[in-house]
Amino acid sequence: MTTSLYLNALGIISALGVGKSATYRNLIAGDQSNVIRSDQWTPGAVECLGVIPSALPDLPTDEVRFQSRNNQVLYQAALEIEPEINAAIDRYGAHRVGVIIGSSTSGIAESEQAMRALYSDGSFPAHYHFSQQEIGSPSEFMAAVYGVKGPVYSVSSACASGGKAFAAAGRLIRANICDAVIVGGADTLCTMTVGGFRSLQALSDEICNPMSRNRSGTNIGEGAAVFLMTKEPGDVRFMGAGESSDAHHISAPEPSGKGAEVAMRRALEEAAIDPAQITYLNMHGTATGLNDSMEAAAISRIFKPDLKISSSKPMTGHTLGAAGAIEAAFLWLSLNGAGSEVALIPHIWDENVDTELPALSLARKNETLPVTGPLTMMSNSFAFGGSNVSVILGREEQHV
Repeated sequence: MTTSLYLNALGIISALGVGKSATYRNLIAGDQSNVIRSDQWTPGAVECLGVIPSALPDLPTDEVRFQSRNNQVLYQAALEIEPEINAAIDRYGAHRVGVIIGSSTSGIAESEQAMRALYSDGSFPAHYHFSQQEIGSPSEFMAAVYGVKGPVYSVSSACASGGKAFAAAGRLIRANICDAVIVGGADTLCTMTVGGFRSLQALSDEICNPMSRNRSGTNIGEGAAVFLMTKEPGDVRFMGAGESSDAHHISAPEPSGKGAEVAMRRALEEAAIDPAQITYLNMHGTATGLNDSMEAAAISRIFKPDLKISSSKPMTGHTLGAAGAIEAAFLWLSLNGAGSEVALIPHIWDENVDTELPALSLARKNETLPVTGPLTMMSNSFAFGGSNVSVILGREEQHV
């Protein structure tokens, strides 16, 4: 019998705001106010980016290796669930708690600043150390702050990182290595990613427009979402995750969506449900020509065309290694916010249908669905190199 796992607490920060309440309110409203034009990360070249709108907290450590904006963003999210983290450590013991964080940038922004100083001043700044950009830094930082002694590592599989962290966390608990795992993702803006995506001709000059015939690319964003996963029954259940690797191309998705389809079907299999039981699907939905085409094709082969779907990236930008965690957080918020009906995450676009894509039912602003039984939702994340993951969350009882 499969061990039931639950996501007992959530902390979140993104362009939609800080914390669960602000995020959910702005998410359902379709707020795009913090997807802004800026050349902060690409001087002289203005890009449309999803930017965190608030100041970040000081880190509770002076260790140079942890000093990064990425860890500040992660810490802001963690503060929202700090009581639950501490309670889990007290209950299970520090050696039975793990940390798994997905990230693709870590402290690269700090290394970029240090390299500029090296070229202009002839030396690195005194407050810089190369370990700030190590991909393991976010997880090690969380373990150091909270005294976690169990397995601690980061997942870095590009834009699938945050989603794959859930699969890894579930394995640790089901293998009886951990009783609780702090799991999520964090990524922040830096020149390498913004400039890199521009060099790939993958960025839009406007707010991204997923599934439209006018779509012209994605926007990059930043943020973090952190959960506490345990076997303790709670309102939101982690039902399963499906992973695949089609390795079609270093950056382009496999055109037919075969790898994406495998990930979704494996998630359904692990959750032990049929496609018809999915209430809502959050697309990867980057608004690039190839991604939307292959994802729509894969979805159409599994689900009926009346399944409500949307891409939330026009409200946050593509948060890369954090996207899988942040978009799973949107499912968590939707499940928790459901009463006699569930408010759907709106698909914000120009409504110019691409007739070359399969017909899908895109959720409109202010659209709701009646709650007549269990709610089950899926989120997709697909990455460079053909790394794919689908995550399913659910709740069994109507929230009234």
